[in-house]
Amino acid sequence: MSVAVVTDSTNYIPSDDLARLSIARVSLHVHDGADLRPETEIDIPAFYRRLADTREIPTSSQPSPDELVTVFRQLVEEGHEVVGAFMSSRMSGTVQAAELAATMVRETHKDARIAIVDTESNCMQEGYAVLSAAEKAAEGASSEECVAAAAETVRRTRFLFSPHTLEYLSRGGRISGASALLGSLLQIVPILTVEHGETTVAAKVRTRAKAHAELANRMRADIERCGLRRAVVHGIVDLDEAARFARENIEPVVGHSVDVLPIGPVIGLHVGPAVGVVYETEEPLR
Repeated sequence: MSVAVVTDSTNYIPSDDLARLSIARVSLHVHDGADLRPETEIDIPAFYRRLADTREIPTSSQPSPDELVTVFRQLVEEGHEVVGAFMSSRMSGTVQAAELAATMVRETHKDARIAIVDTESNCMQEGYAVLSAAEKAAEGASSEECVAAAAETVRRTRFLFSPHTLEYLSRGGRISGASALLGSLLQIVPILTVEHGETTVAAKVRTRAKAHAELANRMRADIERCGLRRAVVHGIVDLDEAARFARENIEPVVGHSVDVLPIGPVIGLHVGPAVGVVYETEEPLR
């Protein structure tokens, strides 16, 4: 019985990789005023232009259990085992919705084998765990081996990013308004990371150039200690800035070109303009 991998939309895995590895994707949704739609159907540049001009922050929501049931049931009926790898359960209810959906499918398909993985992050830190599971599946591995591959990848990945401002994190309730105001007054540029499924502050500097340099320095230290398997740069809003960051800061560290992937609305609405880097090492980082 072959293994099919299912994931959500917040890892922003390129469509070519989704197709190459036959990864099924279920989208999270964005509520923007009276409009509700899957983030995969949203024009990303237009969304960010509107976001910059409004004080009314859109909100996001996880897929419903019914949406996940539809995908799981189809794959089970096609004869697959299913591995669902989703964004951090501390950031979204997607994992819980997937667990409920798996239970619902098992009620009507007694032999269904569905495993749910909490990747403990989002963006391509989640994406690398998903890709690892799907790469194992393509080799003919069992669902248990695919789950193990995803879990091992979580231990080998790091996501470092730096938003231009703390305003969006404050508007979305991720930090207090007082912290955002203080950060603005002191001209603090934060460097954030994800640990144990939650966003945390890794460092604080005073300029965006210093933030970019610090992201690269932290990546270099990890690579010197644990090696490098693959890396990608993320950008929110200003992809030209992300491309410069990749070219000037990250590519000198890794020694080759690095893809720049845009981050979509579900994550971007909480962070605002930002650049970041995700990388997977050869040896565990944690």
